[in-house]
Amino acid sequence: MMPAFELNARNLYPELKRRFADIVEKNCLPSDQIGIQARALSPKDAIGDTQRKDFPILTGREVMLQAEYRGAYGQAFTDSPAMFSGTLGDILALDIEHDMGALGLFVASMNAVLRKLEMAKGTLHCKNDEPELCAKEFVGYLREHYGHPKITLVGYQPAMIENLSKAFPLRVLDLNPDTVGKVKYGIAIEHGKNDYQDAVLHWADVVLCTGSTLSNGTITDYLDTGKEVIFFGITIAGAAELLGLKRVCFCGG
Repeated sequence: MMPAFELNARNLYPELKRRFADIVEKNCLPSDQIGIQARALSPKDAIGDTQRKDFPILTGREVMLQAEYRGAYGQAFTDSPAMFSGTLGDILALDIEHDMGALGLFVASMNAVLRKLEMAKGTLHCKNDEPELCAKEFVGYLREHYGHPKITLVGYQPAMIENLSKAFPLRVLDLNPDTVGKVKYGIAIEHGKNDYQDAVLHWADVVLCTGSTLSNGTITDYLDTGKEVIFFGITIAGAAELLGLKRVCFCGG
């Protein structure tokens, strides 16, 4: 993992691109010889046959992109899907600060390249019963490392909500209007912006934050909270390594 530095809304994406470009150069990977393809995966391809049917990708709120680089795969969730076929140089030329579709392509492609270089792990989403196993692993992990913390979960993750709520005080933030304001697994889903300050800055001891915040631009809300922030999921696999962010992933491929 590369050392962390003072990340903020202004420099996060330029710094991420710079560090990734440096790796490409240092590994002698000329852009005109590197083909990157990204395609939107069907829910079944992305997450398999799960017991729960309310994962965001199964309800149509998110699309998973998959990039392939020399036999290695990297994935990323996005709500701004775009198709792409080109070189790594083309990927590095994308405007990832202002174009959410370009950002999703960049993140998936970066994950694939770093996976090939053995610089990132868990770049493929867990499938079938693994999301349930992951949620149970999180319960044990949090007990071991933090005791009995108050947890704010950022992102609607049904298996995590049900398992964590049985073990810890839990609040859940999301931006999907179909879930905000609803009670899911006994927990009221709060608004990711309107309730952010109280749930994250004032109440939580530990914040579990979906890596999808990287691809929708909200990750900067969770970089300097003064709280323990743990990112999870495949989207942030490569960026966590390059930027020194804490990430936990138990079942990713």
